[in-house]
Amino acid sequence: MMNSGDNGSITVVIPVWNEAESLDELIGETAGALREESWNAILVDDGSTDGTWKKIVELARKYPVTGIRFGANCGKAAALSAGFAEARGDYIATMDGDLQDDPAEIPLLIQEMRSRGLDLISGWKKVRHDPAGKRIPSKLFNAVVGISTGIRLHDFNCGLKVYRKQTAKSLELYGEMHRYTPVLAARKGFRVGEKPVNHRPRKHGNSKYGMARFFRGYSDLITVLFLGRYSFRPLHFFGGIGTALSLTGFAVTLYLSILWFGGEPIGRRPLLLLGVFLMLAGFQFISMGLLGEMILRFNPGRPYSITSRTE
Repeated sequence: MMNSGDNGSITVVIPVWNEAESLDELIGETAGALREESWNAILVDDGSTDGTWKKIVELARKYPVTGIRFGANCGKAAALSAGFAEARGDYIATMDGDLQDDPAEIPLLIQEMRSRGLDLISGWKKVRHDPAGKRIPSKLFNAVVGISTGIRLHDFNCGLKVYRKQTAKSLELYGEMHRYTPVLAARKGFRVGEKPVNHRPRKHGNSKYGMARFFRGYSDLITVLFLGRYSFRPLHFFGGIGTALSLTGFAVTLYLSILWFGGEPIGRRPLLLLGVFLMLAGFQFISMGLLGEMILRFNPGRPYSITSRTE
């Protein structure tokens, strides 16, 4: 067991949506797993329509639990963002609320994180107790994310993760971005790894994940890739496309100009319209890149994250 005096406090952030039947057992297990640690839990009720909030209020009287309630269902990324904003622990662990994640893994993940010098460690459901209709798309998703981002993890979407506080606080989550927290953290220079964890069959209720969420996740992957590479240099993206289009259009019109000087009529050739269109489109892309650079000049944001400092 960890020595909490050496390792710091732990905040467990748990987004829940219609998981009233699971919460007693989940928090009881968490309390048992972390009984020798300084810990607290933040339960974020993401607009549940069953008795989830009532159960959270009851648990807050018995355990070091804080409840946050959304007026409507806003999604897991929003729930995690709210939990991270409230978290005060040196380590911030996340779990799903369906009892498939094992709280006993949290101390082991923190030990692994410390021994490897990581800032974020993700669970890997190596032996997964889900139907094939969920496992197969998940494997495809993880493969595509790994290839496209260069971050090689087996299970990006595992709900069981542990972050150092500064890592979690630096992440901006919305949409389906909770799937990409290892990618977002790595893009900011934090050290990311994974560890196999125990995964359990669902006991109560039904899975909240379907094919529609996987498709939305792929859409957000495009956003992650774009923002990771070009959010602070938009002209590199739009300017590159614009330059390619403009040069292609210029080559087409130059070719037609040579034909025209040779006495060949070009006024009715569709190629003339294509050349003019490509040059105009290229100019527009370059203009968008310049506008993006001007916006950044007046609202530069912060393109870096401080991973450590001396006292």
